[in-house]
Amino acid sequence: MRFQGRSRVARAGWIAAIAWCGCATAQPLELASHCPPGFAIDGKGRCELQSLYDNYESLHDAGVGGLKTALPPAREGFTPQQIDLGRFLFFDPVLSGTDDLSCASCHHPDLGFADGRPRSIGASGAVVARSAPSLWNVGFQKRLFWDARAASLEEQMRGPLYDPDEMATNPTELLADINGSDDYQRLFRVAFPGHDGPPTLEQVYTAIAAFQSTLISLNSRYDQYAHGFAGALTEEEIEGLNVFRSFVARCAECHTPPLFTNQQIAVIGVAEPDGRPLDEGAGAVFDNPTWRGGFKVPSLRNIALTAPYMHAGSFATLHEAARFYTLGRGHALPDADKQRMILHWHIWEPDLSDREIDRLVDFLQTLTDERFKPGIPDRVPSGLTPVGRAPVTPPGNEH
Repeated sequence: MRFQGRSRVARAGWIAAIAWCGCATAQPLELASHCPPGFAIDGKGRCELQSLYDNYESLHDAGVGGLKTALPPAREGFTPQQIDLGRFLFFDPVLSGTDDLSCASCHHPDLGFADGRPRSIGASGAVVARSAPSLWNVGFQKRLFWDARAASLEEQMRGPLYDPDEMATNPTELLADINGSDDYQRLFRVAFPGHDGPPTLEQVYTAIAAFQSTLISLNSRYDQYAHGFAGALTEEEIEGLNVFRSFVARCAECHTPPLFTNQQIAVIGVAEPDGRPLDEGAGAVFDNPTWRGGFKVPSLRNIALTAPYMHAGSFATLHEAARFYTLGRGHALPDADKQRMILHWHIWEPDLSDREIDRLVDFLQTLTDERFKPGIPDRVPSGLTPVGRAPVTPPGNEH
């Protein structure tokens, strides 16, 4: 197990001091034996998602933006123990090279599983290139990252874990830290029965993916309306829904219900903030000139909680973001960038009125649903302070 300066040595001393004085009464950490809300145990002991959208058979029979449209397949089939182990890992700063960042540092449950920043800040203290996308309903996503470069949750998490500007660890150090914890070794054996050796990287990835796949948001007031409760939305919100689905605004053609994304790449021509050079996005990843400056269409679920908006946090409010669309595609781009991009033909000039924009924002706020928001653990197996919990004051430093 690696020790980095005072933090790990001091932490070992604090734990020893607490144990010596008889203050430590915490029970051993255990993994949940039940599925998270919204999931039920199947015949093989795995958690299976259940929602009213299971009643709908086709993804297309209701038309673009139709209310009774089915969901795409979700990642599922994990056990309750694997999911709960992933929850511990998600909030544990031991996954970072500096012991002070976890997955939740950039994807915090109280911030819509984003971080409220235009662009995230990593282990080095440097501002990274893009904003942190929300993780709500990420288990339905076919491609991950703004530029769609990862095809699975397991592939995606390798990026921030091993990026020196993000969580700044490496596979060897990560495994050493996990295997240096007796609690983690015990819990991994529970979550992955039949594996008698030490925890593996693949098990770490599987557990975190298991937890992320349970971040489900499908019970908003919009969903209640979609399932037949007409009183779930106000008249103004229904008016906003009609703007959203209209052929003039065309929001639903890319932000298609019920996920509120079509999961495609779109080149919409958002200017980079602060005069920064053009972010090539998916165009660079896939060596596709038609996708230059293109990014994956994000879900609008819980969008009211995840300001600022766009890949680099260009817009502070939903009103600003909606106004960008009504002013027309690429209107704020420098001419040199505009000439290098093939802008999405849907993003034209809908010329929405102020009232229509207000109603559109009213509707977007009906997509908020956090009733299945998971709890932040009080403790994690590493002994570090979970992200989101107040740091423990070391003995002798109370004042």
